[in-house]
Amino acid sequence: MPSSLPLVLVSASHEMLGTRPFLAARCEYIDAVRLAGCLPMITPGGEPDDLLDLADGILLTGAPANVHPSHFGEDVLDPTLPLDPERDSWTLPLIRRAVERGIPLMGICRGFQEINVALGGSLHQAIHAVPGFNDHREPDSDDLAVRYGLAHEVDIVPGGLLDSILGQPRITVNSAHGQGVNRLAEGLRVEALSPDGVIEAATLPDAPAFNLGMQWHPECQAATNPVSRRIFEAFAEACHAQRNRRA
Repeated sequence: MPSSLPLVLVSASHEMLGTRPFLAARCEYIDAVRLAGCLPMITPGGEPDDLLDLADGILLTGAPANVHPSHFGEDVLDPTLPLDPERDSWTLPLIRRAVERGIPLMGICRGFQEINVALGGSLHQAIHAVPGFNDHREPDSDDLAVRYGLAHEVDIVPGGLLDSILGQPRITVNSAHGQGVNRLAEGLRVEALSPDGVIEAATLPDAPAFNLGMQWHPECQAATNPVSRRIFEAFAEACHAQRNRRA
């Protein structure tokens, strides 16, 4: 019998472990989807509509590799940083089709950047090098509690989706990104800003289903942080609604 839980496609990245290629998605993403009451399925790629025929929701994960800047008309700024053109080749069209088809969509870190690029926006390739912006990269530490610990405050834009989910004007988040939104894609609305003006979250309010991109990593504290829990619960609620419509 098919599962009664909503099926959430979780994007995978292409990574080398030793000398062999792997598809990878950190366990925190999988655990957060399960904790929210959905069924995660790590997705290696494929035709967008074939994937979306299965999906009740999509979670676009963060990753070590950046979105290739050719997708927003720029050359690579730092060739020492990893790229994942194979992931770009299927996540960007998947995002556009998911929006058109009304599939709930949530993007975290690189996933948020993918949403912005897929819909026509651009990125700062090194946000720490942009005058007026702080360094938003994670601390250089082997201690994950330090690397993904709370780092700075974020102001929630009144009247938006995050405001309705969280019901508070300011939250404190972790920070682990070298890139960030430059030109926001047409139609996207800013949902949250860091004190130095970096766009920390956005949504497409005219889309037919739940969608949210965040620059921080709520999956790292999904079980213990009330803000993270409410965000994943809101996503899961939309996935449950989508499953009921499909049924």
